[in-house]
Amino acid sequence: MYGALLNALNAARAKRDAVAVVTDLAMGEKRLLTRVDAMSDPLADAIGARFLSGKSGVVTHNDAEHFVQVYVPPARFVIIGAVHISQALAPMARACDFDVTIIDPRTAFATEDRFDGTVLHAEWPEQILKDQPLDAYTALVAVTHDPKIDDLPLQAALEAECFYVGALGSRKTHAKRLDRLHGNGLSVEQTDRIAAPIGLDIGAATPSEIAVAVLAQAIEARRRPDTKKPVVITETAAA
Repeated sequence: MYGALLNALNAARAKRDAVAVVTDLAMGEKRLLTRVDAMSDPLADAIGARFLSGKSGVVTHNDAEHFVQVYVPPARFVIIGAVHISQALAPMARACDFDVTIIDPRTAFATEDRFDGTVLHAEWPEQILKDQPLDAYTALVAVTHDPKIDDLPLQAALEAECFYVGALGSRKTHAKRLDRLHGNGLSVEQTDRIAAPIGLDIGAATPSEIAVAVLAQAIEARRRPDTKKPVVITETAAA
């Protein structure tokens, strides 16, 4: 039994699926639950909280104690665009334990000296995302202002249900972006998930301040996924 459970656990982790191994401490019985399975489990709320925190622990239900061991994939932060905001955002995201990747085909921007210590790909996003697909444990931000670079990863992020999707741009820029994404088959419900203007409304003006606002908003989306805010489009600072 435990061999089969271990095989299932390893398979889930290889696919970057969050899983929980729940052990009945009185009976010693174990069961493995994926994030989807856990939604219909009697311990759903407690397991869901463990998934969000990434911490294992004892849960009591109907006077019975269970140990919930959670395995959550490392959170990723994919930044489309090697701009000034990205230079500030990348080290801050790494400090918050995100695995950070920057993608920008513009070799004049995507240089190692500007992004020391960060995984950097001076290639088109579709080339990188083909081999490193997005998933629900990834935050994606698009900050190039160039639809030829930003649109495909934004669509991929929404289709993959990334926990955070943000895009830099003005009211006019975002309206045109929505038209293009809807024309490519995305629903209004999907595109409503794009944080635009990007970042929490803290009055950010400089690239570093915008980076703080973006990172804070991404952390909120990760830790409080049920937080719903209306999308209000306003002018935002350029990269």
